[in-house]
Amino acid sequence: MEAVESVVRNMTQDGRIKCPACGDTRKKKSQKTMGVTINGEGTLYNCFHCGISGKIVPKKPYIEPVSAPVIRPKKHTRTPEQNEHLYSFLEKRGISKDIAKQYGVIGGSKYFNGSGELPSVGFVYGCNSDEPEAIKWRGTEKKCFTQEGAAQSFYGLEQLPEDIETLVIVEGELDVLALATAGIPSVSCPNGAPQKVSIYEKDESEDTKYHYVWESKDLIEKVSKIIFAVDKDEPGEALAEELARRIGRAKCWEVKWPDGCKDANDVLIKHDKETLATLIEDAVPVPLVGVYSAEDYDDQVDLLYDKGNGKGVSTGFSTLDDLYTIAPGQLSVVTGLPGSGKSEFCDALLVNLAQKEGWTFCIASFENPVPTHIAKLSEKITGKPFFSGPTERMTKEESKEARKFIKDHFVFLEQRDGSAIKIDDLLERTRLAVMRLGCRGVVIDPYNYIETSKGDKEHQSISAMLTRVAAFAKAYDIHVWFVAHPAKMYPDPSGKTPAPVGMHISGSAAWFAKADCGITVHRSGDYDNNQPEIHCWKSRFKWVGRIGMAKLNYDVPTGRFSDINENWEFD
Repeated sequence: MEAVESVVRNMTQDGRIKCPACGDTRKKKSQKTMGVTINGEGTLYNCFHCGISGKIVPKKPYIEPVSAPVIRPKKHTRTPEQNEHLYSFLEKRGISKDIAKQYGVIGGSKYFNGSGELPSVGFVYGCNSDEPEAIKWRGTEKKCFTQEGAAQSFYGLEQLPEDIETLVIVEGELDVLALATAGIPSVSCPNGAPQKVSIYEKDESEDTKYHYVWESKDLIEKVSKIIFAVDKDEPGEALAEELARRIGRAKCWEVKWPDGCKDANDVLIKHDKETLATLIEDAVPVPLVGVYSAEDYDDQVDLLYDKGNGKGVSTGFSTLDDLYTIAPGQLSVVTGLPGSGKSEFCDALLVNLAQKEGWTFCIASFENPVPTHIAKLSEKITGKPFFSGPTERMTKEESKEARKFIKDHFVFLEQRDGSAIKIDDLLERTRLAVMRLGCRGVVIDPYNYIETSKGDKEHQSISAMLTRVAAFAKAYDIHVWFVAHPAKMYPDPSGKTPAPVGMHISGSAAWFAKADCGITVHRSGDYDNNQPEIHCWKSRFKWVGRIGMAKLNYDVPTGRFSDINENWEFD
């Protein structure tokens, strides 16, 4: 642990590094499996390979950084000699002078850290503007990169036709020019490709790099097909996977490059523009459900072997993790008697995941006004009551720090117009939050505020609703918590009310059938009992959890849950 923290402590920005604990023992010693996130709470680190994780609290008070003003590059004037060098470089890559002029590509001399002044090619983001968004520079004699300004949108947007129906997304600017040579307009991602995306955990430090997806939301929704023509390597596959998650797989297709070709420009150089156009036309759907060879699963099987049974993400409660873990793409149904703490438990889970994993969440809570909900979340973050009482409450400064954390990790879905709440509306707003913020989960609390059919059709209506929610969770690789009240329960002969399960929830047996995980928070009507039982009554996948019961501590003043043997030390 000391070796890990000594490395992490010296980091000044978010990123991925080789894990100091396990990196030297793996076959791929250079693989960056540890994600590091730095915020006002401290430095968070987690290795998706060996599972080591922790938090380093800063010794000095956190000072909110002042955002630097946006500096846009000026239009550049180049000499004829520099332009001739540019055209010579592009010609070797099969790209004509006319295409270069169409996309506003410029030639010049640029300084690169570690390499000095080099002849360069400049790709202008917003080439039709007097103040372009950014210029990304690439050395022509040596592959090195730098940029002026900050690229925040797709490259090549200005060249797309108004009536475009198919959007081709590539990884680099040269690939945009290569496809233009083949008569195919396309766009390039401004930040290139991320590190490998694990099938179990997402790299939260990468989330801010996808803001350009949100900026082009109207374009993405307008087109009927999106084709990923990214690099044929591990980062390229990770890029396509994350874009498909945010956009939705239903309209996503992918290109298969021929042997010996890594990207679109490779195909243009080694084959011709006709071959390149044909490959785009022959794109295949991104798999939803299909049949594959065992070889297609080699990476996943290796990861399963290395990680044991491949459990989901920890709840933050060691007592509970043996029964219940959080896996993307699943639906958890949470129930319990009135006043048992269902909502508090969900809040506690989300705060744990936000603190330990850096996840962001949507909350649709119909029984708690948003300001009150923020106050409750603040209590779980600070470990102190928000309101005055017998226990020392949080200070104003602690409240503000908690709200900074909440702002970074939570958004709220609120129905302000008084209209009926429909599940499709909720899921659409959640979809937008996934696209814009990379949200990993959503809580819907409780279900009976959502419009469903009553009477004889109630069962079918609830079943259809849960089918939509479960399909949405899988399509966008997020976890959904659905809170549902049970029907009226009656005490047994001993006077205790039994813990409700999925079959006891009002309206439909589908609550049990459609849930991937079923959870009951239970205090048996004894609301002075500060060790509630957490019953897991369904676990569809054994590697995620199992049926059983665990007890947790519950702190009434703060609504915090903890392991029974855990002693809190409030920061």
